[in-house]
Amino acid sequence: MNAPIDPPRLDDVHVTLGEDYVDIRDSVRRICSQFPAPYWRDLDEREAYPTEFVNAMTETGFLAALIPEEYGGAGLPLRAAGVILQECHNAGCYAAACHAQMYTMGTLLRHGSAEQKARYLPQIAAGELRLQAFGVTEPTTGTDTTQIKTRAVRDGDDYVVSGQKVWTSRAEYSDLMLLLVRTQPSDEVARRSDGLSVLLVDLREARGHGMEIKKLAAMINHNTTEIFFDEMRVPVKNRIGPEGKGFRCILDGMNAERILVSHESVGDARWFIATASKYASERIVFGRPIGKNQGVQFPIARAYAETQAADMMLRKAAALFDAGLPCGEDANVAKLLASEAAWHAAEACMQTHGGFGYAREYDVERRWREARVQQIAPISTNLVLAYIAEHVLGMPRSY
Repeated sequence: MNAPIDPPRLDDVHVTLGEDYVDIRDSVRRICSQFPAPYWRDLDEREAYPTEFVNAMTETGFLAALIPEEYGGAGLPLRAAGVILQECHNAGCYAAACHAQMYTMGTLLRHGSAEQKARYLPQIAAGELRLQAFGVTEPTTGTDTTQIKTRAVRDGDDYVVSGQKVWTSRAEYSDLMLLLVRTQPSDEVARRSDGLSVLLVDLREARGHGMEIKKLAAMINHNTTEIFFDEMRVPVKNRIGPEGKGFRCILDGMNAERILVSHESVGDARWFIATASKYASERIVFGRPIGKNQGVQFPIARAYAETQAADMMLRKAAALFDAGLPCGEDANVAKLLASEAAWHAAEACMQTHGGFGYAREYDVERRWREARVQQIAPISTNLVLAYIAEHVLGMPRSY
């Protein structure tokens, strides 16, 4: 008889210092060198999807980083996937176009059935299917996820879905979508988080058959949409996890998402710091480099210190996630620190460039806009603080 496996312990968790996954970083940098600033500038102006970049990331297997080897993926830990995204942003690219294929794995891998994983994962790993959409947020509920109203009613072997989602990015360019729905009315459940279920929707079948996707113009080129459901049918076999327990299933996806996008923020911060430092050293005003002035130096130096602190917290959060240990506190704290480090670095870079920061050819204004969104999504800074106050510090719930 096999001996029982001991559950993971904090003592078993190790955090690597220095530049880890060196080979992966080098490979990502080589790919990103093929997509210089003019490529992203053009996409931003046209509000277009970076098809070529996504294809390159798919063909090299990076978007299948978290998919187990038995399904054709690389079977890498979350930290490795984060490093991929971080290097993309550090190089000036914008990996938000494809990062959902990584963080949705937190839900699918941990809660999907063997049949679901065998049916979808090999095709996703091979680039034959894209899982790039995550339908959670609704216009009337925002980040109050437990109060979503999109309803799924059981009808034989199908669920019939009606409702609306908003800020569902990349739905126009995805084949599959994870969709959070209410399968039991909120006034009939014992806990706020009960009565929700996760469905894996085949967007190719759903378009024009109870589902309509509308592009949502926004401040940044995030390819985001709003989606309307009118008696869309989804097979019951496409439900991930138990009925009514979907909130617990998406928590793994949400923690993975917060950790992964925080890697992007660290990459953004490093791009801003390097760009600002170079410009400050070369820009001559009043007969001297502006970088000689402490008023220019200090905001950049402070942003660097904040970025280093965020990076360490992020490594810890990823290590806990990969060990299967609770990481809600660490994922949220990492999200807070990384998003603020990126924003402070963006502000320092913009201020250092002065008027030229507004010029599109310098790319500062575009990346400044992109960095700002991390203060709001996928969770706002205020909700992170509310989580820490209640769940970590034990203060009364504020909402």
